[in-house]
Formats: sequence, C-alpha cells, structure tokens
Amino acid sequence: MINGKRVVVVLPAYNAEKTLEATVRELPDLVDAKILVDDHSNDQTVQVANRLGLKVFVHDANYGYGRNQQTCYREALSAGADIVIMVHPDYQYSPLLVTAIASMIAYGVYDIVLGSRIIGGGALKGGMPLYKYISNRLLTAFQNMLLGAKLSEYHTGYRGFTRQVLMALPLLENSDDFVFDNQILTQAVFFGYRIGEVSCPTKYFEEASSINFRRSVKYGFGVLATSLKFACEKMGLAHFSIFSPRGRRLELNYYAPPLRETSTLPT
Repeated sequence: MINGKRVVVVLPAYNAEKTLEATVRELPDLVDAKILVDDHSNDQTVQVANRLGLKVFVHDANYGYGRNQQTCYREALSAGADIVIMVHPDYQYSPLLVTAIASMIAYGVYDIVLGSRIIGGGALKGGMPLYKYISNRLLTAFQNMLLGAKLSEYHTGYRGFTRQVLMALPLLENSDDFVFDNQILTQAVFFGYRIGEVSCPTKYFEEASSINFRRSVKYGFGVLATSLKFACEKMGLAHFSIFSPRGRRLELNYYAPPLRETSTLPT
C-alpha cells in the first residue's frame, strides 16, 4: 500500500515456469496482492505460482494475451485494487520499478504510467533485436503524429493503471491478441487520461517471452489500424466500438459460470 492506495500486481502468464520465481522475488513489499492468470500453459507455471503463494487463475484454453489481461484486470479490481500494475513474469522488465510506477499513480501525478525501454537508450544494449527497435521507433512516431501525444513508446508491456481507468475504458471491445496493449493506450489518449513514463532497463534472453517476426508484423498492422481508427473517430468520419463511451467494460460479467480461484476457468 502506498498513500493509502491498495497496490495489486498482475502477471499474465504463458509458459513462464523458468522465470516466474525470479520475477516474484524482486517485487517490492508495498504490493498488497499478486495475481497470476495462466493462459493454459503447457509447462509448470501454475505449480510454481501456487508454491510462491500467488493468487492463481487458469484459463481453460489458450485465449491470447489480450484476453489474459482482461482477466488480470477484472480479478485485480475484484480484489479491491486502487492501483493495478502489470508485470510480465518472463523477467524481461525489472520488478523493482513497481515502487516508482505505483508512487506516480498513488500521489495523483498520472492515471497511467509506462515503463519505457526507450528512455535512457538502453533497449539495444539490453538485447532488443534491431528490427524490433526500428519498428518500435517508426510505429511510435506514426502514433504520436496521429494521436497528438508525445510518448517515447507505446509497445512496452510494463504498465500501471488507476482503478478508475480500468473501470471506465471499454476494454471488452479490444482484441484478444497482442494489439490489446496498443488499443488500451490509444483509448486512454482518446478519453483524455494522463500518461507518464519511467525509464526501464530491459533484458532479452532465451527464456524471456517474445513474439516472433510473423506475429510482430501482424501486431504492427494492428497498431496502424488502431491509429487510423482513432483519427477517423476524432474527425467524425467513422465510429468504432473501442472508442465508444458505451462500449463493453470490465464490470460486465463475461464469465459463465463465475470464476473459481486456482481452477480452470471458461472465458
């Protein structure tokens, strides 16, 4: 807890048994609850998570990274979170920065805080593939131009949110795939939320999860489409559900039957 705000860390997991413990061990003591959602891994991720004392939820199939986040955020809100911070359990981002991210939100500086791999210039030193670095810079420049924002990157998986943001955005209108990450930030810009960034060193290694080239290309086209939808919505040329204030939100119960902790969950 920080400044009277309950801090919940969520870990969207898929085959993370080799790196999960190292990630959890570095989470700071201010974290009030740690929730892992497993997207139907075929390794020992769930067993490791239970051994570490995490609150665990398991999908009954591999639904995708975006759906995993939806479950993460819904369960964090159900656990009474005031601040929700997503930490990838692959140990690519430093869990130690949870304190900085939570502080910037808890004291009302920002509604959303991102851990940027670009600020500080350490992305390539940390092992980011050159093609990913170049595409990151090009996509970010394109988005800043269309969205009228000035973020250093939109593609980090390290991010924190206020409870209000997660309850207000129409997150159930977003993709179940990796472009969910980009859609939620584009929605935040559209609805006027304050977004801050902290410099985050990153490390790429064999056990760290990373989407392949084909899926990276698919993600890139998804980013372009999301940005163009934003521009069309702003100009009144078209309307999209991801930018609708009446879009489906997380408080809607899209599970049937209700979630059961540490069990297989239909979504």
